[in-house]
Amino acid sequence: MTSLADACSLTRRQEMGAVTMLSLGFGLVGIDRFLITTLFPVIAQDLHLSYGDIGAITGSLALAWGISALFMGTLSDRIGRRRVLTVSLIVFSLLIGASGLAAGLMSLIAVRVVMGFADGAYTPVSIAATMAASAPQRRGFNIGIQQMMMPLFGLGLAPLFVAGALRYLEWRYIFLVFVLPGLLLSLGMWKVIPARNYAAPLAPSGFGRDWRTALSYSNVRVAALLMLCWLTILITTSAFMPNYLVDYRHIPIALMSGIMSAIGLGATVGTLLLPWASDKFGRKAVMALSSLGALGSLLLLANAQSSAALLFTFLFLVHFFNNALITLTVGPLCSEAVPATLMATASGLVIAVGELFGGGLMPFIVGHLAQRFGIDQILWLPIAGAIVGFLLCLAIRNDARPTFTHQGLRI
Repeated sequence: MTSLADACSLTRRQEMGAVTMLSLGFGLVGIDRFLITTLFPVIAQDLHLSYGDIGAITGSLALAWGISALFMGTLSDRIGRRRVLTVSLIVFSLLIGASGLAAGLMSLIAVRVVMGFADGAYTPVSIAATMAASAPQRRGFNIGIQQMMMPLFGLGLAPLFVAGALRYLEWRYIFLVFVLPGLLLSLGMWKVIPARNYAAPLAPSGFGRDWRTALSYSNVRVAALLMLCWLTILITTSAFMPNYLVDYRHIPIALMSGIMSAIGLGATVGTLLLPWASDKFGRKAVMALSSLGALGSLLLLANAQSSAALLFTFLFLVHFFNNALITLTVGPLCSEAVPATLMATASGLVIAVGELFGGGLMPFIVGHLAQRFGIDQILWLPIAGAIVGFLLCLAIRNDARPTFTHQGLRI
């Protein structure tokens, strides 16, 4: 097997520059995906959307994200990561502004679908690029930094920004704020990310062959199923939580935005600390304990009183554990299981399963369940996902404490 250490040899300064740029890009992806969730109560009132419509909007982006990740991860292993990263940044930077132009449900879904293809292209490629740029002893830490930017920007800072911006701007104009920063970031990405490519030219049967090869590794198969569980938790507690808080808990919109920031803040801290801990104590141990932490936090959230402090705390804890689980699943768990030339392919496969089913199918299911039985029932699906996730964590193989050699990381 080609080791990860062979994949890329950068100086410490180049490593920091690459990880910084990839992290900022993923932060923009977070804004791209989750900015709309805090705005849903306002958009739903303006465009007359139901809970089912919110599920359709959320699920359509996730479906496109999953399909794109599946193909673009493999393609980037063949044509080079810099091209895919730069083009995807340009596309979703323009489309985030287009979200504000939507006149109704179908136009909003159309914009979010195309946006999902761009976001899905960036995600597995950025993970593989971060792993490749990182020294072996810093992979968990660096992927934690890169992955924490999505919740920090999309779920932590964006709700606070929305709460302030709605005082001065109509919801449509809020999307336009992020177009120029994204275009500038795409220019920086092209300059910083190495143009080197480590794979052979794509054969006619390359996609199917590479997918089969990646899936031949046990941890990749387990990671794909785990991602379904973690995405069920993430999407349900982010897309529907604003309406859960406003419609069921009767929390004012301004206070709801503050509570929603707990998702991003908790995910940011957990994504930074727990992958770093897995560098020292092993992936399996940290993931199994984190899945129990997510389960306990979800149960506390479902049974909490309508207290802003309690709701904030339990929502913080849910995503402290869950987002770290996402990071470990799409990053070290699957990337370290395969040759370096299949890193983006493996990550893309895992993301595709999670997005197509956990991110794509579940919002439709949750939306219709909320419409029929009440939005107060939505937390039972993520609770079930956490239980299944814990059992799957026990199936992770080769979980010796990480050790480092001149040939790379052995887990």
